[in-house]
Amino acid sequence: MKAKVYNFDIKGDDRGSLIALEENRNIPFTIKRVFYIYNTLPGVNRGEHAHFLTQQLLICIKGSCMITLDDGKDKQTIKLDSPNKALLQKQMIWGKMYDFSDDCVLMVLSDRYYEESDYIRSYDTFIKYVNYGDMI
Repeated sequence: MKAKVYNFDIKGDDRGSLIALEENRNIPFTIKRVFYIYNTLPGVNRGEHAHFLTQQLLICIKGSCMITLDDGKDKQTIKLDSPNKALLQKQMIWGKMYDFSDDCVLMVLSDRYYEESDYIRSYDTFIKYVNYGDMI
């Protein structure tokens, strides 16, 4: 597995910086949902699930956090620590977010609306789907 990291163009001048996010341009899908995670307590992990259908783009717009992506065979860990850097989490990839800085704001763009049935919340079940697919 090779995690896809996006680096957004930073526009700006002496007034400050701006990053524009445009679906199907620098975002690789049509955006259906946006949410953000903040005020995460020390030692708390987030995510720890996979999606059957949803892909997400994770952007740490303030502070930093670690993201581990796992396809059932290989794991890759990426530090998100800049608002111009994003990590793509595709469908059927287990994601874990952790080691949030006190000021971390992690924004997530999704290509699907929230649907509980799209979530795989047990790692053991995820591994079974990866290894056996439709046979479950």
